[in-house]
Amino acid sequence: MSSSLTRIPSDIPSDIHKVRIEKCHLTELSRGSFGGVNSLEYLWLNFNNITLMHMKSLEDLKGLKELRLQGNKLRSVPWTAFQDTPALRILDLKHNRLDVLPEHALKFLTNLTYLDLSFNQLTIISKEVFSNWPLYQRGHVLGGKTELISNVVLALHDNPWMCDCRLRGFVHFVKSVSPPIILMNSYLTCASPESRIGKFFHELELNNCIKPNTSTLLSNVTVQVGLNVTLVCTITASPTPLILWTYGIKIIKAYNVTTTVIDEETIRSELTIPVVHLSEAGIYNCLATNFLGNSTSSIILNVLSPRMGDPSMYSSYSLSPSSSSDENVYIDIRIAKQTVYGISLEWFAVTENPGETWYTIYFGKYDDKEKEVINIGPGIYTYSVNDLLPATKYEVCITLKSQPPRKGQCIVFMTGSDISELEQREKLIHIIVIVCAMVLAVPAGMYAFTTETRFNCIEKCIGLCRRKHKAQKNLKRDSTKESTFDSLQATSEDGLCQRECTEDNRRRRCSEDKLNKAKPENKNPAELY
Repeated sequence: MSSSLTRIPSDIPSDIHKVRIEKCHLTELSRGSFGGVNSLEYLWLNFNNITLMHMKSLEDLKGLKELRLQGNKLRSVPWTAFQDTPALRILDLKHNRLDVLPEHALKFLTNLTYLDLSFNQLTIISKEVFSNWPLYQRGHVLGGKTELISNVVLALHDNPWMCDCRLRGFVHFVKSVSPPIILMNSYLTCASPESRIGKFFHELELNNCIKPNTSTLLSNVTVQVGLNVTLVCTITASPTPLILWTYGIKIIKAYNVTTTVIDEETIRSELTIPVVHLSEAGIYNCLATNFLGNSTSSIILNVLSPRMGDPSMYSSYSLSPSSSSDENVYIDIRIAKQTVYGISLEWFAVTENPGETWYTIYFGKYDDKEKEVINIGPGIYTYSVNDLLPATKYEVCITLKSQPPRKGQCIVFMTGSDISELEQREKLIHIIVIVCAMVLAVPAGMYAFTTETRFNCIEKCIGLCRRKHKAQKNLKRDSTKESTFDSLQATSEDGLCQRECTEDNRRRRCSEDKLNKAKPENKNPAELY
């Protein structure tokens, strides 16, 4: 016990009756581990690190009566190995990692009086596991003559049981079990789904499993370009299926898909397209699948161009510059966090009608005239951008819906050089803040806040001007080294200082020099793969 033993000793005397090796470093039971130990009756291998058990590891142990493997790391057991141990009466497998119990697992355990499978990872097992057990069959046939068979204690508690239709037969077995089978703990509880967590088996009434069946209320939908549309699909299935929306051969990821559980077997899935473009017309498929099969329903989306609908629609969704906005709005955008190859944007907005205000994000490389256009619906104030390139300058702007970006409405940032070491990849993105605050139009009550922001920014920049020459020397010194977050940040502040210290720009907010005035092309916002 508690030794550095890593394998079963090969010199165990043949007349040994009991072997106990615990808290050692055994990792497997190989074939013929106990070859020649024909008298062995009790084998205790508790609390080792056994992960593998060979199907012939128990050969020559025909007299084995007790096998204890508690507290190991077994994920599966070669149940056919027990045909070499016909006298086995006690099998202890608790506190392992068993997650599957095959239908014929107990076929060769014909003389057991104790089987412990508690504290494992069993989620779903079939009733047939026990109905195929010779001990259960004999007790069922004999009926009241149970005195001819010894009682068998069965421990199945403390497993993460998934109480859906797949467990229906096993739940029925637990409810109806009677001598000679005796449950050590008959109060088995559910670990999932969420609606049944903590419920006892005797409280459940599970239905039969159902193959998915999808249906749609409308199979043909027509909408004008620029408006939003919601496609609805109803699914009947058990257990809960995996639901996917596809467009052609691609799975839709970027749109807003919501799932609502109507009852135990009915689910409603809704696909919302916030702003419909002509390129989004076509056939959308609602696919549901579970272990019994799958089902698909299609919805045809027709998109009317502005020429076919209201002529005023074109101007309302145009990207042409507008001199003023009908709605007073204050928007402050920032980069909330960075990921390995991307960033998360977050903005704060004060509008007159927040429940109806849409926003447009323009994103792309700083020098590109054409930026990606993403329309964001009301109540959403975050957006993630991924797959950024290293050592690249990017620009992101946010405006009211479909208004083109203007000076002072954007953030510019730059990615660092590509770092090969995996542990340093979180340092890939370096943020160069060009804008201190972004104000499109300030409603009443917001003047003091924005003024304070501007003065703080200018005061900071004036202080930086005094250190201008020192900062320039530092930049030269660091130019041959790989950029770090601190050095990039200093570069950003110095750039702000230079712009704010010039007479022409002293009264301007901290902003990027000039935005490219070319109109961005409105692209399909759906990220498909």
